[in-house]
Amino acid sequence: MFQTEFEFVLPKGYLDKDGNLHKKGIMRLATAKDEIAPLQDYRVKNNESYMTIILLSRVITKLGDLKNIDTATIEKLFSADLDYLQRFYQKINSEESNTVHIKCPHCDSEFEIGLDEVLYQRG
Repeated sequence: MFQTEFEFVLPKGYLDKDGNLHKKGIMRLATAKDEIAPLQDYRVKNNESYMTIILLSRVITKLGDLKNIDTATIEKLFSADLDYLQRFYQKINSEESNTVHIKCPHCDSEFEIGLDEVLYQRG
């Protein structure tokens, strides 16, 4: 089955106005419309960097217990979380697979591991 939604865990987490921390979320694959629509937004025309904010607000479908994820939510993320989400977006929307198939030499179990996850945890 073709996977279109991917779970993530923010390194810091989104702190809402009530002091609740939201770390777990879901991001869906981007469509052509997701990447084109922000180009017509006046905020992107004034500042191209804002495209990331709009794009992430369109593809993040869940973040903790929040009912609505919009540009205001993304604007309030810690910079480490924004960086994480940008890299996560690139990872799930790229053509190339960043996973390798591994067989454990001790127990002969086979599994797949994401190279980006290993590099991120070691760096």
